[in-house]
Amino acid sequence: MPRLKHWFAHHARDLAPLATLIALVLFFSLFTSGFFNTYTLTSVLKQASTRAIVATGLTFVLLCAEIDLSVALVATLSACQMGVLYHLILTHHPSILSLTGEAGTVHVTLLGVAFVIFLPILSGLLIGLLNGVLTVWSRLPSFIITLAMMEVVRGLASFLTRGAQYPQMPALLPAAANESIEIGFGFELPYSIFVCGAILLCAHVVLGYTRFGRYVYMIGGNREAARLAGVRTGAVVVACLAICGMTASIAGLMNAGWLNSAGVNQNQHLLLEAIACVVLGGTSLFGGVGGIKYTIIGVLAFTVLDVGLGYVTWVDEFLRRSVMGVVLLAALLLNGQLAKIRDN
Repeated sequence: MPRLKHWFAHHARDLAPLATLIALVLFFSLFTSGFFNTYTLTSVLKQASTRAIVATGLTFVLLCAEIDLSVALVATLSACQMGVLYHLILTHHPSILSLTGEAGTVHVTLLGVAFVIFLPILSGLLIGLLNGVLTVWSRLPSFIITLAMMEVVRGLASFLTRGAQYPQMPALLPAAANESIEIGFGFELPYSIFVCGAILLCAHVVLGYTRFGRYVYMIGGNREAARLAGVRTGAVVVACLAICGMTASIAGLMNAGWLNSAGVNQNQHLLLEAIACVVLGGTSLFGGVGGIKYTIIGVLAFTVLDVGLGYVTWVDEFLRRSVMGVVLLAALLLNGQLAKIRDN
């Protein structure tokens, strides 16, 4: 019995996210009509992809005991940059684009892709890099720096678009975000899951099997001890925030492809959703505990909750965000209690 109690105390934080996911699936399957089917599974995977990409970057940041509040606006800015760049190229430099496709279809060449897609991703990386440099240099909490950066980025997105929506974009983005591979039995595997899976796999390898990953956990566990051990803590924090900015940009482009539009009103709930996913997975807000495999479970749990609430007739559409907030609050409280159990 003492061994069982010790085992539970040691693994409670790891088992709680999986138990939450299973409980949500069982609840919606038993108490709602039409939830448990292949269409729902496809929908969960599509919606989980964008959240998982953002949550991947946030996992790096949270593991080293920092936070990035600007991810949603960085995602929006990247989508706006893509829309504006594509519009400008299409209007003023059509030679960069290949117009030899089907009637009314514009195919982007490699050069066009480099301008329209890679440049916004690079800008997200640079914004994250700036967040990290300012955080380390000023010695202010990262939430202060990224909160201010959030407003800077919001202004840049508004300046670029002037409030306009840009429905034109490279066909690659809507295809990656919306199209699927038919597997059978009515199940379709979205292309977006391959993009998401590649990013998750790279992140898992970096955190679990590289020196940099070990440094991230060391800094989150005890930053002063890591510094005394010779770890360049500032450089690692800067790198984590840069990674977070890059993944936010990729998610913004994927979301724009999903919506077939780019504008300043997108990604309004992305920050809350991404943090909720990471926390639901069991990654500590205080750093040093968690990882990509936990984030995956958290993303799935949150997305199942989001999709499942659509099948619950007594939950009003306007109350869904409140329910999400309640779940996040409960996850934070549970995370804190499990941390206490493990420490004791």
